[in-house]
Amino acid sequence: MGRIFEKRKATMFKRYAKMAKAFTRLGKEIAMAVKAGGPNPDTNPRLRAVMQNAKAVNMPKVNIDGAIKRASDKDSANYEEVIYEGKAPHGIPLLIECSTDNPTRTVASVRMHLNRSEGQLGTSGSVSFLFERKIMFRVDATGLDKDNTELDLIDYGAEELNWDEENNELIVQTAFTDFGKMQAGLEEKKYTLKESSKVFIPTTTQEITPEKEADVMALIEKLEDDDDVVAVYHNIA
Repeated sequence: MGRIFEKRKATMFKRYAKMAKAFTRLGKEIAMAVKAGGPNPDTNPRLRAVMQNAKAVNMPKVNIDGAIKRASDKDSANYEEVIYEGKAPHGIPLLIECSTDNPTRTVASVRMHLNRSEGQLGTSGSVSFLFERKIMFRVDATGLDKDNTELDLIDYGAEELNWDEENNELIVQTAFTDFGKMQAGLEEKKYTLKESSKVFIPTTTQEITPEKEADVMALIEKLEDDDDVVAVYHNIA
């Protein structure tokens, strides 16, 4: 009985830690959106998108409103997006997306994790050419006609459309530069947007052994535990 309780407690701790990490990341994204376009979501599409993402992970309204209020203070921290490039063990390329108010601290932490796992930090452009930046939208598929919907969204820049019947969602991929166009189109057509996110898609993938993959994933897990790290991308198949 004691072992079961400890296992459940550990699972709950991991879940709460993951939720706290998501809330911290979204708080930074709200801050950057407010600094860039102001605190009014009606006139700030970037802020509207982040607020929608926050609701999708059940971030409390009081947390969202608090993040907007703090970001509106002229003395609040200024966060910036930084992308670090490097290699994991076995030469696997990594893109490490961060949001930080102290790049010196962040790059030192990223370098430490890489070095300790037999990886290495690269220079700008050393692996980024292996990835393409895209935007992914998750749309509620309830009541949508597939043919009409696909015609609508292709006009707004959709590159790929995937119907996820299990989760009743439509996954829409666009070029990074078409984010605003697609967001405006979804709003105009009254689609229910669940979430939008920036992602890096590898142009090619590679197969590696399970043992090597375990080494890479162990490093990625350590990086993702860092408060400044938003996401880590690789090209393992």
